[in-house]
Amino acid sequence: MVRLRALAAATFGRRALAALLYAVLAFPLALVGFVLTLAGLLTGLVLSVTPFGLWLLAGTVRGALALGALQRLLARRLLGLRIEEPAPPGGRGILGRRRALLGDRPGRRAVGCALLTPFTAVFGYAAVLIGYVYGVLLTLFPVLKQWDRNTVHHADGSVSHVSLEFWGFQVDTWPRWLIPCALGLLLLAVVPFLLRHALAPHRVLLAALLGPDPADRRIRTLEETRAQAVEDAAATLRRIERDLHDGTQARLVGLAMHLTIVRELVTAGAAPDRILTAVDTAQSTATQAITDLRHLVKGIHPPVLDEGLPAALATLAADVALPVELRTDIRTRPSPAVESIAYFCAAELLANAVKHSGAGTATVDVTADDILLRLRVTDDGRGGAVVGAGSGLTGLLARVRTVDGTLTCASPPGGPTVITVELPHT
Repeated sequence: MVRLRALAAATFGRRALAALLYAVLAFPLALVGFVLTLAGLLTGLVLSVTPFGLWLLAGTVRGALALGALQRLLARRLLGLRIEEPAPPGGRGILGRRRALLGDRPGRRAVGCALLTPFTAVFGYAAVLIGYVYGVLLTLFPVLKQWDRNTVHHADGSVSHVSLEFWGFQVDTWPRWLIPCALGLLLLAVVPFLLRHALAPHRVLLAALLGPDPADRRIRTLEETRAQAVEDAAATLRRIERDLHDGTQARLVGLAMHLTIVRELVTAGAAPDRILTAVDTAQSTATQAITDLRHLVKGIHPPVLDEGLPAALATLAADVALPVELRTDIRTRPSPAVESIAYFCAAELLANAVKHSGAGTATVDVTADDILLRLRVTDDGRGGAVVGAGSGLTGLLARVRTVDGTLTCASPPGGPTVITVELPHT
């Protein structure tokens, strides 16, 4: 009984029915798109010697882009396949937009997708027909055979009713009708597997042609990381200016005032204890100013990084308010920029573990070779960390992307939380 329920859930569950609906809709949609796109291209090419032909070609490309947007929507809603939307065609004015439609890569890729999708969507349609349609019909054969049968007149004048026959072998009677029932149940049992693999070529085609071109995606990533790097630099300069103005500058002004007081006390012949008190106050202010400057410099580039990333991380781990186990295996020293990013990522992740996760212990693993530096920070906290929604991980992801790095987060509810940062060696 439990196995039957599991079979029914796998075959007629929400995800299975969504894939079924997608397979049923994808093939007719692809077929209509193929016919309209092919007709538009052929007609536009024939009339390309006239202005109308170019406009028809541009309209065909725009229609292919609209069809691609609809296919991305269906794939996201029914299959859970998220395909990034390509950059919209540019161009100014009517002629500029037409030129962009005809010349940009996304339009050509959308046209290619419209011409190829019928040949991949047909596999899903066939899987639905074989698995679901024939599976249900064969499973319900004992009930349906009363209405779906042929009347056969024999040479001797007798009449018989045949519902299902294989090469002269009839399966209408008990227990022969168990054969189609068993075959139908087998088809229904394997149809999720069959449909998933039948839709695989179609998914690959959509992801390859309806998403951004790799070159366009690279350009977009570079633009985003450049903008993020500029914003980070501007924010760092503002922070340094604020810290200097509100901290160090105020303490230096206080030091100057205390030195003026000392001068006045010495000139006035004040008691030595009053002069010593003023000197002690000035010395304390100077010491605090030096401490502020060191802290400011450490926030820009920790001096301990000059000794290497292992020494810097060891110093960082010693200052964290929870036990931290540090394991490093750095065969080749990375570039200073990569070391700095790895250090600040480790500092931010350990600070998050202390403030937000309720962790009791943390582990920092760092490995580096000639190609990649991998930093993994693990804590035994409550979990639930996600990238996005304004979390600090979003800022870290933006920082590592400036050097083509990646950040992944695995943090199920209840923990543990594992954050992995991968940075190119140089």
